[in-house]
Amino acid sequence: MLGVLLIGLFLPQVLSERGTPEVDSRWLHYLNQIHTAVQRHSPPDSHNGTCFYRVLQEDLEPFRSGISRDLMQNVLSRKLGTHYQIINHRLYREEECMFSARCSGVEHFLLELLPNLPDMELVINVRDYPQVPSWMNPVIPIFSFSKTSDYNDIMYPAWTFWEGGPAVWPIYPTGLGRWDLMREDLKKAADLWPWEKKIPKGYFRGSRTSPERDPLILLSRESPDLVDAEYTKNQAWKSERDTLGRPPAKEVPLVDHCTYKYLFNFRGVAASFRLKHLFLCGSLVFHVGDNWLEFFYNCLEPWVHYVPVSPDLEDLRELLQFVNENDEEVKKIAERGHKFIRQFLRMEDVSQYWGSLLTQYSQLLQYRVRKRKDYREVTVRSHHTEL
Repeated sequence: MLGVLLIGLFLPQVLSERGTPEVDSRWLHYLNQIHTAVQRHSPPDSHNGTCFYRVLQEDLEPFRSGISRDLMQNVLSRKLGTHYQIINHRLYREEECMFSARCSGVEHFLLELLPNLPDMELVINVRDYPQVPSWMNPVIPIFSFSKTSDYNDIMYPAWTFWEGGPAVWPIYPTGLGRWDLMREDLKKAADLWPWEKKIPKGYFRGSRTSPERDPLILLSRESPDLVDAEYTKNQAWKSERDTLGRPPAKEVPLVDHCTYKYLFNFRGVAASFRLKHLFLCGSLVFHVGDNWLEFFYNCLEPWVHYVPVSPDLEDLRELLQFVNENDEEVKKIAERGHKFIRQFLRMEDVSQYWGSLLTQYSQLLQYRVRKRKDYREVTVRSHHTEL
C-alpha cells in the first residue's frame, strides 16, 4: 500500500519535470526511489562536514574508556602496521615500512599537521585489508584506510590522496596522481565532455582484482551497445585466463573516462580508489555493492549521488535501460554526485579530517609517550629521499 501511495505522491512531480504526458510504468519503482531519497537527504554543513565527523566518532567509540600503555603494547606485538610516534611536534617511526610509497603518502599529511598535533603514538596499516575483526577482544586501535561493517579499524584518508597506489601497472607505485591535481585535470575533462556530449553507454576499464566484475565484462561482450567494459593487465597477470579469455585491454587514463555518461565503480581487494575520481567526470556513477567503505563513503547516498547496483549485477541490464530512457532524471543524480565531491572532498578537507582524527585520538591515550631509541625521525627531506 505504501508503494502505491508513493507512486501517487511522486508521479505528478515526475510528469511536470519531464514535461511528458506519460511515464513508462516499468520505471516507476526507480523513479520513486530517487524522489524518496532526495526528499529525505540533508546536505552536510559545508563548515563542519557533519557526515565525516560522524564517521570519526563512530570509529573512536570503542576506545572512549581510554587507550592504555598495555593495550598499545598488545597492538605493537601483533605487527599489523607501521608504528609512528609524534613527540614535541616531531615525527618518528620504526625503520621498516612494508610499502614505502604508501607510508610516504601517509607521512605527507602527518608532516603537514605536525605543528598543531599533540604527542601521541599510533599504528597505521598500509596493507589493503583491515586488521581488527569485530570478534577481537580487546578491540585494538589500528588505523586502516578501508573496512567493512564487521571490522573495528579506525578509518583514515588513504595514502592515495597524495601518492602510493593502486598497485597496478603502469602507474605503480606513483598511483593515480595527487588528488588536488587530479581534481583539476578531471574538471577540464568534464568541461570538455558535458552531459549532452557524452557517449550514452556504460564504461569500465580495470584489472580483475575481484570476480564480481566478470558479469559486466560478459555483458559488454554480449551487448556492446549498452556497455563498453574490458579487463586490463595488472602485476599478477599471467595469461588470457586472467582477463576472461581475451587479451588485456590497454589502460585508459581517468580523464578519458569522462567521455562516457555511465561509469562503474567496483570494490577491488578492499575499497576502490577510483570512486572519488569518477564523480568528477560529471558522469553518472554506478556503485556496485555497499560493503566496503572509506571515510567519506557514508556521506554519499544511493539515488541521491549515485545509482546503486547489487553485487551480483542481476539488475544491471535493466538499470542501464532505465538510465537511457530517463536522461533528465539521472542527469540530476550525476550533478549532485559531482557537486558533493567538488565541494566536500577537497585536499583541505582531507587534511582537516586527518587533523581532527589525530587530535581526538590523542586525547584517548592514558600515558605519556616515550620515544623509542631505535626509531628515526621523519622529516620533509627524508620523507622525499625515500621515493
